[in-house]
Amino acid sequence: MTERPIRIGLQLQPQHMDYATIRRTAAEADELGVDILFNWDHFYPLYGEPDGLHFECWTMLAAWAESTSRAEIGALVSCNSYRNPELLADMARTVDHISGGRLILGIGSGWFERDYTEYGYEFGTAGGRLDDLAVSLPRIESRWAKLNPKPTRDIPVLIGGGGEKKTLRLVARHATIWHSFSDAETLERKLGVLRGHCETIGRDPAEIEVSVASSPDTREKMYELGARLFTIGVGGPEPDLTELREALTWRDKRNG
Repeated sequence: MTERPIRIGLQLQPQHMDYATIRRTAAEADELGVDILFNWDHFYPLYGEPDGLHFECWTMLAAWAESTSRAEIGALVSCNSYRNPELLADMARTVDHISGGRLILGIGSGWFERDYTEYGYEFGTAGGRLDDLAVSLPRIESRWAKLNPKPTRDIPVLIGGGGEKKTLRLVARHATIWHSFSDAETLERKLGVLRGHCETIGRDPAEIEVSVASSPDTREKMYELGARLFTIGVGGPEPDLTELREALTWRDKRNG
């Protein structure tokens, strides 16, 4: 298999800024050459003022599909609990078409309890939410095959999380991209677990792009371990793209 190139993502966290700032920053990142533009799927800020400015994930992705032209777009990650899987599949297919085939379906089992309680979803347990995700992923894939028109491409599926018994098994079976929240030492162990799950089902683990948070201090080590997608997170009120510019320079030098 050809060596997978480094890609750089920007998670533009939709908190503590107005939408004009979000739109302007997304457009700037797109123009700079970011590979993927992510938001996240929450209803309240994750840090800072807990009731600060915040916007919804999927309506924003649809807007980005029209207002950007180069970068792939997606959530890091969409919460499986908040939408019926058939509906989510249709939403993803629609944004895929609006964007001209640039949508990545990032998905995870959910964890932020306030989202659940304030919006009327059952929080349950971590294991139960992962079991729900295991049921939803085949339903999403099945719905994509039934939609008219079909997606413009095989929509890449990014699964976030590192649970070794359940999450990484789902990654092996369903994911195009795995996003790990681990440090380097933990990533190395979890990659071994993921390879084991892939071997069990007869899948080449090289088919799965390894995604991590980007940090100048750990980037080279993560690269050596096999990470190829590096994402920088920025939020409001004044998102700073200095680190993104540096990471794009590193990408271009590394990729030759």
